[in-house]
This record gives sequence, structure tokens and C-alpha cells, in this order.
Amino acid sequence: MDPVIVLVRPQLGQNIGRAARAMLNFGLTEMRLVTPRDGWPNPDAGPSASGADVVLEQAKLFATVAEAIADCRHVFASTVRRRDLVMPVLGPEQMAEQIRASAGRSAILFGAERSGLETEEVALANAIVTVPINPEFGSLNLAQAVILLAYEWSRRAGLAQPPAKELESPAPHAEVEGLIGQLDAELEQKGYFHPPSRTQSTRNTIRTIFTKTGWSSREVKAVRGIIRALVDPPRRRG
Repeated sequence: MDPVIVLVRPQLGQNIGRAARAMLNFGLTEMRLVTPRDGWPNPDAGPSASGADVVLEQAKLFATVAEAIADCRHVFASTVRRRDLVMPVLGPEQMAEQIRASAGRSAILFGAERSGLETEEVALANAIVTVPINPEFGSLNLAQAVILLAYEWSRRAGLAQPPAKELESPAPHAEVEGLIGQLDAELEQKGYFHPPSRTQSTRNTIRTIFTKTGWSSREVKAVRGIIRALVDPPRRRG
């Protein structure tokens, strides 16, 4: 079951909209809001959601964190600050694995933009989830925090990915040799190989350039066409 995203005391409507956008990008649609500072609905949220209106339209409002997570069996509190609490501390991958393996509804808590979650709110969770972050600058904005954890969830959710374009097969050896031979002949004619004592070394270097990259037939033909264009008389344009 997809996790619920709970925003606790979010301050700006724009940040709620950006969090909704982050959620929908990774297949999450259920947002719960706990006492947003500027009330709800907030007209500033929609433009910032960039089309993630379904998340905002279905968002539910709660007076306390306890009410917002009352139907959830597994709750993860997102924070980068040390807490004087004896409870498991997980990384995003571990969190996603536990949500995926668990029965029942899960929730991920995110605190207010400036202050984060209060210790009493973190204590309501089953575990803390945190990301490796620069200890000198632990400053993620709300949408960034949501997108990091939503992404880890999506990796295990089987979301569709853009199909990879099938790679072209490497060109036959003879085609690559033809290209090298063509280039060598033109370079020889232009007096490129100088001094004579370095000729073979230079030829070996050129050969390596064209044999180690796995050129396709299409690419070989393109480069041979470039060589011809450089050495043949210019075409008349008419």
C-alpha cells in the first residue's frame, strides 16, 4: 500500500504545492496536513503544484499528528537532527523496504519548514528516517525532503519507466577497417604523419580511437561521409 505523506505545520501554500508535485511524480497521492499555518485550502498551493491537483484536492486536514496517523500501523518521522530518543534510525532505502514488506497503512511525517518536527511528534513514530547530509549544512526544504523519500519508495513500486532505446550493434570489423584506411590515406596525402619516426605510433593511436568505442555501422558511415566532405571539392549550391 502506498504510504501517506503527512505535512506537520507547513508554513507556505507554495511549499505544500511543491510537495504535492514531488509526491505525484513518484506515484503518491495521499497527503495529510496538520494545522497548516495559513489554513487550508490555500490559493498559493495550486500554481506551485504544477498540475498535481489531484493530490491537493484529496488532501485531508487534521488538528494533531496523532489524529493524522491514527489509521497507520507504521510511521516514519523524517528528520536530520539528533534526538534524545531510543528508537530505530533508518535510511531512505531501509524505510522503503519496510513499507513495502509491511501489511497495513504507513505514513511518513515531515515537519515545518523552519523548525522540523518536535521531539514529541517524532516520538509518535516507529522509526526515524534520515538521509546522509552535510553536517555543516543540514538544510533541505520541504519539497526536497519529500522527493528524496518518495523516490526511494517509487524504486520498489513498479512505476513505468521510459523505454530505453535499443543500442545499435557494433559495426563489422571490415567496416571499421575501411574507415581507418580511408582516414589514413587522406592523412598520408596531406602530410599528416611527421616525423617519419612517429608514423606508426600515430597510426596506432588513431586505430585505437576507432576500435575501442564500439562504433555502429551508421556511425562509421557518418564519419566516412565527413571525411569525404572535408577532402572533396565543395558542392555547388544552387
